[in-house]
Amino acid sequence: MTKFDEATQAIKVDEGTYDVCLDPGYAIGGPLNGGYLMAVILRAAVDASPFEHPVSTTAQFLKAPVAGPAQVRIEPLKAGRTAAFARATLVQEGVAQIEGLITTATLKEAEPLYAEKSAYNMPSIDDCAKLPDPKPESGMNLNAQMELLFDPPTIGWLKGEPTGRPESRAHFRMAEPQDPDPYVLALAVDALPPVVFSAGQRGWAPTVDLTWHLRALPAPGWLTLLGSGRLISDGWFDEEVEVRDSAGRLVAQSRQLARVGRG
Repeated sequence: MTKFDEATQAIKVDEGTYDVCLDPGYAIGGPLNGGYLMAVILRAAVDASPFEHPVSTTAQFLKAPVAGPAQVRIEPLKAGRTAAFARATLVQEGVAQIEGLITTATLKEAEPLYAEKSAYNMPSIDDCAKLPDPKPESGMNLNAQMELLFDPPTIGWLKGEPTGRPESRAHFRMAEPQDPDPYVLALAVDALPPVVFSAGQRGWAPTVDLTWHLRALPAPGWLTLLGSGRLISDGWFDEEVEVRDSAGRLVAQSRQLARVGRG
């Protein structure tokens, strides 16, 4: 079991209730990363399902959970021959923090009938760049859990040279050797810096709603994350992320609505 597996572990208490312990290692300056929180919830949802994989997840972030004990409550809604539907609620100190609707199914290694190629050719890993290591007192613990190597123009904001477009692109893998799986993909779709940074905005950008789809089981190796946005307006922005595996296959896609950072 890897550190990430331990950090997302869900222990069954009774039918529909799971104990979890939210790990401070996935904090981003205080709040916990939304992708990590989804991975925790999905561990419980899949355990409670007759199927093996979380193929569609929609999460509403009602509050910002803190590190420490919490519970995931699963309410089955319907189960059929090929898919099951459930409501999942992350609860901390009796208060709902995240509400999710999760569809589970069992994916097979099927040859796709149609597969669109990536619209962007990422630079090689050797031609990409890391973000500077954060200061220990910053609370940006998430950085230590994964490796991100960025397409250099999309981190021009570090030097005061944003591209002016909401975008972020990087190669991704866990810091501890681990083949990507659906739970790693849940983290990956929310691992990039907010795309508004590249449009000249800064500050913590809290997610309000995030939907992501598991499209295929990923091959071992690096993942490629392609993030973009369509509209920044009235304090809100959207972010879409396409995840491809080491074989170039589309394995996950997401869309979220978030608040433009303050501070």
